[in-house]
Amino acid sequence: MKKVIVTVAAMLAIGVSSASAADMAAKMYKKAPPIVAFDPWDIAFGSAIMSNYVFRGITQSNGQKGSVAAYFEPRYNITKDVQLYAGVAGESISFTNRAAMELDGYFGIRPTWGAAAFDFGFWYYGYPGGQCIDTVPAAVCPAGSNVAGPAFNVMKKDVSFYEGYAKVNYTFNDNFSLGGNAYYSPNFLNTGADGTYASVTGKAIAPSTWFGSTGIGSYVSGEFGRQWLGTSDAFYGTAQFPRGIKYADYNTWNIGIGFTYKVFTLDLRYSDTNLSKGDCNAFTSDFTASGTNNVTAINPGGAGSSWCGATGIVKLSADLTAMTNLK
Repeated sequence: MKKVIVTVAAMLAIGVSSASAADMAAKMYKKAPPIVAFDPWDIAFGSAIMSNYVFRGITQSNGQKGSVAAYFEPRYNITKDVQLYAGVAGESISFTNRAAMELDGYFGIRPTWGAAAFDFGFWYYGYPGGQCIDTVPAAVCPAGSNVAGPAFNVMKKDVSFYEGYAKVNYTFNDNFSLGGNAYYSPNFLNTGADGTYASVTGKAIAPSTWFGSTGIGSYVSGEFGRQWLGTSDAFYGTAQFPRGIKYADYNTWNIGIGFTYKVFTLDLRYSDTNLSKGDCNAFTSDFTASGTNNVTAINPGGAGSSWCGATGIVKLSADLTAMTNLK
């Protein structure tokens, strides 16, 4: 799920190319401009440890249980302004169906046009290790599987899904950029419900003079997004909605400050959504949900989940590229 490490590394790489293109356009040549040599192949890779893996405002690691992540991304530059890429990524998670890992595969193309960097691609989210049966709505999981807590929530064995996406990031100068993102899945988390996510992002980088010659950089960044969700299949149905429940759409936002040094980034972030505890429980099937006072139309049992609420995230990551860091 969403993958901040990969996106930031990719945008930084693309930003260098777009700045070079802008410089060339500003010059006047009596002859054809010289061809700038570049290496077509590159590899980006990195890892991270975080206090909470949050995806679109919802924890994937059972709150403050912590998570580790890693990615590997080969790249091929068709020209200095068009890049093809494919990659794999993994994160540790804690789901109701006892899946403990997210394993992703993705590919796409990143063209740049002046100060605008685009990204179009496809992302597959895999969750191996699920244990709950997924054949009939009234089924309960086998003994020793994943029925836990007073909510007795269940989740399908296989919740893997895919999305297509389009992104753009516009760099105004060395210190400020804005972006927009859109994702679509016809079967979000294999619930039977379609999902559309759109967001706007912003990032302000502090001048390098702030920290003198220490090599330390800093930034402030944030995102505001909205997730639209359709109606689940019968597995997640209730007595009132036996054919499936219409999940609640919701807003999510985050803001944070980061510090960089060489290949390392320390990011301190606040994240939240406007989902109620009842609607959060209906969507996440939280195995830690409790209580009976959070009744909604799609959550008649009243159990409430805190997986969609306000949280702080501390994340330490390292991001490298072969052509830059391993020469």
